[in-house]
Amino acid sequence: MSYPILPTTHHRHITTTLSLLAISILGWLYWFHPVIAHPTAARSRLPVVRTVYFPATGHHLSNRVGFLDFWRANGQLHTFGMPITEELVVDGRIVQYFERARFEYHPEYAGTPQQVQLGLLGREWLDRQGLVMPPASAGEGAFFAETGYWVSGEFLEFWERHGGLPVFGFPISETFNDNGVMTQYFERAWLRYRPEALSPFLRQQQLIYGFDLDTLDEVQIDDLGRRVAEQLGLSTAPVARLPGAPDWSPALWQRRIEVDLTRQRLFAYEDDLLVFTAPVATGRDGFNTPRGEFAIYYRLPEQTMADCLGGECWYVPNIPWVQYVVGGVALHGTYWHNAHGTGVRMSHGCINLRIDDAQWLYAWADLGVPVRVY
Repeated sequence: MSYPILPTTHHRHITTTLSLLAISILGWLYWFHPVIAHPTAARSRLPVVRTVYFPATGHHLSNRVGFLDFWRANGQLHTFGMPITEELVVDGRIVQYFERARFEYHPEYAGTPQQVQLGLLGREWLDRQGLVMPPASAGEGAFFAETGYWVSGEFLEFWERHGGLPVFGFPISETFNDNGVMTQYFERAWLRYRPEALSPFLRQQQLIYGFDLDTLDEVQIDDLGRRVAEQLGLSTAPVARLPGAPDWSPALWQRRIEVDLTRQRLFAYEDDLLVFTAPVATGRDGFNTPRGEFAIYYRLPEQTMADCLGGECWYVPNIPWVQYVVGGVALHGTYWHNAHGTGVRMSHGCINLRIDDAQWLYAWADLGVPVRVY
């Protein structure tokens, strides 16, 4: 049985005074009407909890127990999808279902990174289907003795780069063919490999240069959150927007990008919350990436770059996810090297990213987002 969270004040005596009753009513109103429920003088003494609304699913995401910040800091739409329920109390624990996950509040870890954890939806789904996935006698890649399964190839790369154990958990199956789609179950997720997400051009470049290229959607996370919620009979019907709750957008926070030339690392922030990080390769000697305070002033999903500078000329077609920050210097994806984060500076001044990282950043950023290079 699950219940929506309804904050109330429990009274020990039937003879509650009028003043305590008034406080209780004010508290209830504040929870559901944070903008209009109390006089201006009282607002400064009450906690401010950001709550946002997703019109596409008709549900809120709040920071009351840290769900909003966890969602923002761990992949956002790409990893979890949108909320499909409000916060619920299930077996005494606060939870919320998303398209691809279930968030759980663990008060015993309040104030630590374990305060919000992801439910074991992969295990629950297999149990409910009555499926037993036998381990392989041998494999390649990484072996997880905890569950007895291997992870390799695209799945291992995705697992390592997009959250690892806290987001996906241990593997609970080997890779298998599910109606023509390569699939693997993890404790908290169900991954599917979609090679068609890599364009013919990038597939050709992958063969030419001899290393793996990835787009953001090549490995997809299945909607286990929705599947399990439906099996449990939970209502995913839209709810009315709370007064004052804005539509979710990264622009609700002050976005900024920082590029550390020494560490060859990019960091993206919403206010002071780190929401994304990626390795980069910047300008080599003679074409050094300029340091300073800049902002994105022009963007293209794809561009052919051709120029001559310093006695060198180049022609590079179909460069993906281009965002210019100063002069001809841009953030963009690269398919002709994989030196990102190695300390080997490869570019003519631009800030090179892996293709999937450039794609995530392009979807998140916008014109005018500040970029600090130091």
